[in-house]
Amino acid sequence: MAYDEKMADRVRELIAARTTNVIEKRMFGGLCFMVDDKICVAVKSDKMLARLAPDVYEDALEQPGVTMMVKKSGPVMKGYIYIDYDQLGTQKQLAHWVNLALDFNPLAKSSKK
Repeated sequence: MAYDEKMADRVRELIAARTTNVIEKRMFGGLCFMVDDKICVAVKSDKMLARLAPDVYEDALEQPGVTMMVKKSGPVMKGYIYIDYDQLGTQKQLAHWVNLALDFNPLAKSSKK
């Protein structure tokens, strides 16, 4: 499970500025940042996963370099998007998506089973 370590460091810095209740786990073929025991953001080798609020999700899909998350078995994971790294070149661009995921996190259902 390879992931971009520089991107992980950039995401880690943004999350640390807002919360200390974060756990890093290897999942989704990369490194997932679990905030308050909920999936928030994950970094892979070429894209970042973000979990967004329903009212933000549809608009996000209209943005360049953003695609919906689809399970290998076929169904779409509504509320989860992938953002290509070429859309996250600046700190402002990255902070936009990380902050959207962090804003939704308190309202998201727990990822624990």
